[in-house]
Amino acid sequence: MKFFKWLSKLDRKIIFLLVTLVVLIPLILKIPIPFEIGKPVQDAYNTIDSLSAGSVIMVSIDYDATSAPECQPMIIAMLEHAFSKDLKVVLMGNIPTGLPLGQMALEQTAARHNKKYGVDYVNLGYRPGYVALIIGMGREIRDFFSADYQGVPVDSLPMMKNIHSYDDIQVLISFAHGVSVETWIAYAGGRFGQTILGGVTGVVAPDLYPYLQSGQLSGLVGGLKGASEYESLIGRAGMASLGMPAQSIAHILIILLIVIGSIAGFVVDVSQRRKK
Repeated sequence: MKFFKWLSKLDRKIIFLLVTLVVLIPLILKIPIPFEIGKPVQDAYNTIDSLSAGSVIMVSIDYDATSAPECQPMIIAMLEHAFSKDLKVVLMGNIPTGLPLGQMALEQTAARHNKKYGVDYVNLGYRPGYVALIIGMGREIRDFFSADYQGVPVDSLPMMKNIHSYDDIQVLISFAHGVSVETWIAYAGGRFGQTILGGVTGVVAPDLYPYLQSGQLSGLVGGLKGASEYESLIGRAGMASLGMPAQSIAHILIILLIVIGSIAGFVVDVSQRRKK
């Protein structure tokens, strides 16, 4: 009985120590865990992989630093895939505080593939308007982005010469931590027939499955698990592949602690009632 009482009042410092250990050990030892590639991620991969060299994808940064641990690995993996296929990348965003993260991922991956700014990729930056911007770009991108994020006129960038609207963009990818993917689906997809992929945090992913089933969303990378699956498909282990074992083991530990705590509390409660 003393043991169960001790468990029911377990010092939080012990719990913090256990969580720290189960996170650090897999990260240090790089313990792999087996997993299957889900259909939403496979569909996203196939959509990018089916594009021919020179095709244009638009990447929208619809997340900020709070969601970077989940979204940053997936954008890096998908940009790696795009540049390996010699695709052109147009980056923009609806969350200005997230754009530096997108630019960082873009520059890192572009450098690894010897891609040049203005020729192989462009960062248009941020403009206010959101829904009006999404609709307006279906007519003419320059109505909103006459210059890139550095103030360089868009018409002076060789890559943008023949890119004017969604008609010139084969795939649009929204990396988001909120309802941005649904907004792109409603206006860019519904009104202009734009092919859309989503890269979202784990908590947002379940809300997008109806759009996958209806065909309005062509593929989905959800959370760190989705990012690790995409890394596996492109054959390049990154932060998601490194972080998934730690996250999975930490979740198992938390579940075990909840079960053990519940059992200990129940046993102590029953024992106290009998004494009365």
